[in-house]
Amino acid sequence: MPSRIAGTGRYLPATILTNAELAQRVATSDDWIRTRTGIRQRHIAAPDEMTSDLALHASRAALDAAGMAPADVDLIIVATTTPDMVFPSTACILQDKLGVRGGAAFDVQAVCSGFVYALALADKMVSTGMARNALVVGAEIYSRILDWNDRGTCVLFGDGAGAVVVVPAAAPGILTAHLHADGSHRNILAVPGQVRNGVVEGVPFLYMDGTAVFKFAVKVLADVAEEALAATSMQATDIDWVIPHQANIRIMHATMKKLRLPYERLIVTVGEHGNTSAASIPLALDIAVRDGRIQPGQHVMLLGVGGGFTWGSVFLRW
Repeated sequence: MPSRIAGTGRYLPATILTNAELAQRVATSDDWIRTRTGIRQRHIAAPDEMTSDLALHASRAALDAAGMAPADVDLIIVATTTPDMVFPSTACILQDKLGVRGGAAFDVQAVCSGFVYALALADKMVSTGMARNALVVGAEIYSRILDWNDRGTCVLFGDGAGAVVVVPAAAPGILTAHLHADGSHRNILAVPGQVRNGVVEGVPFLYMDGTAVFKFAVKVLADVAEEALAATSMQATDIDWVIPHQANIRIMHATMKKLRLPYERLIVTVGEHGNTSAASIPLALDIAVRDGRIQPGQHVMLLGVGGGFTWGSVFLRW
């Protein structure tokens, strides 16, 4: 049986860090950040907030939108690079906070492609009957893995969570999904530190080769969108909305140019949220659904790319 998204939700921490405020902490400026990334501000989690807390708020909003209770869910997948702890999974912690038990719960670690990976998995598990209803969440607290003295990275990222509920459907809502990875590019975007014998070894902060990431992202995002179109015998002009990973407005514009689509079909939230990694796509999706841009029957292309390197697409009929 096909699957579809029945509800969406999001959560953003209350604290907002603007470019102007960042410029007081590191050698940068509002103009420098905006012109290179499109980012104006980002949200920062409170000291007592955990990734599972952000996920919980977004999940409750998605369940409310779907008209469902937590007990209706028998599969929880959380896409995150910043889990609450090494283990158990953030998904298991979220399951407990939702007050349910018994169904499968696990995390997916594909960095900024994580939500696309998780949604593709949920689609297959629901459509084959392995799960009845799935809760898929992208949640991140990147503010805790940034070197706040490195203006090349600290200006880019923010915290947040987005969630969707996936249910069986009479007609396909999730049309096709395509996932890829190439570990030979693992060093251009990474947090290379690790904990060994109770001590942090290596660098525990995010490192990025911005130029290499830009070139790689633009190529694979367009390629995986074309792959989805070929699988559904559709053309780029059939896409009503493109929701790519919200990393950098230049990457998004370059992707639209390669697809020969107008910028007006692009959902952009990077200005208000920064790069929220696995949370960025479901955050943008929820905003566009709730403000009425995405309408029933429209085609929506979700495109993710992230460290690993990983990339993928999920093509939806809303």
